[in-house]
Amino acid sequence: MSRYWSSVVRNLSPYVPGEQPRRDDVIKLNTNENPYDPSPHVLAAIASATARLRLYPDPRATGLRTAIADRFGVAADQVFVGNGSDEVLAHAFQALLKHDAPLLFPDITYSFYPVYCDLYGIGYETVPLDPAMRVRIGDYRRPCGALILPNPNAPTGIALPRDAIEAVVAEHPDQVVVVDEAYVDFGAESAVPLVARYANLLVVQTLSKSWALAGLRVGFALGQRPLIEALERVKDSFNSYPLDGLAQAGAEAALRDDAWFEATRARIMASRDALTEDLHGLGFEVLPSRTNFVFARHPDHPGARLAARLRERGILVRHFPKPRIADFLRITVGKQDACQHLVTALGDILRAPPGG
Repeated sequence: MSRYWSSVVRNLSPYVPGEQPRRDDVIKLNTNENPYDPSPHVLAAIASATARLRLYPDPRATGLRTAIADRFGVAADQVFVGNGSDEVLAHAFQALLKHDAPLLFPDITYSFYPVYCDLYGIGYETVPLDPAMRVRIGDYRRPCGALILPNPNAPTGIALPRDAIEAVVAEHPDQVVVVDEAYVDFGAESAVPLVARYANLLVVQTLSKSWALAGLRVGFALGQRPLIEALERVKDSFNSYPLDGLAQAGAEAALRDDAWFEATRARIMASRDALTEDLHGLGFEVLPSRTNFVFARHPDHPGARLAARLRERGILVRHFPKPRIADFLRITVGKQDACQHLVTALGDILRAPPGG
């Protein structure tokens, strides 16, 4: 059937999402989901919203955008919402990142970026991370059409301080800089306070990770009005109702429960730090994470082998068979018992005789 495909489709290498097993008897540490249930207020808001399912949802997501604006101290018309941050990013690639000069982003980063470039015909250049897997700001001082930087980066988990992000934004006043902050709530500094000062800055976040709402698919962007209007023009030419009523209600309720948010992210960060120490004790190199996952490798054991051995024990982690990172495992921070099962299993694997 591929003879019916367009040339664009034929040449795509689609993004490969993390595995979602149908079994319940696995320890799932492969897709960076929050291990805790969302705020109880979310479930109550969704239940209430079911009474309006016969109606189309608010195409402007007014209540949700107001809740986001209140939380971040911006105007509601400086907020754009979408069906997960992936959709928000897709609109940004179309609306803001396609220019004659290339788009810049790290060589080791979120693998959806090159997919969007191929889909929308955007020329790009990747900028190598340094030997310690860090973004070097100075390497982005080159001609370009736009930039996108994930902060913290994924899959490395390493974050830049806000002043480094500001340096990039200030040095490219004629280019849009998108900062993808999917994991920022786990100990990194957000660039949102810079939005008021820089017309070329767009900050993208998601409720999937720190708010435990991966199943609702809610993402958003913050920026000055001209950037937001560009996203709205693309959205309204594609799908006027991207967020359903249940998602809007649940997301708004989540954003107004700050106590749940602070308590839950603190638990995850504490578990991450404990997991990092346990992995160090087993001889792993663990990159300094400001996310809800760790990126680790063992000097004596290939990453693919470790991932396979863990799978045999019912533990799923993410392995990327790519240059420079093929020996790393990306391990989601789970609850304490899940992390302990992982550490115990890795200890058994490392002690097993070769071939065992």
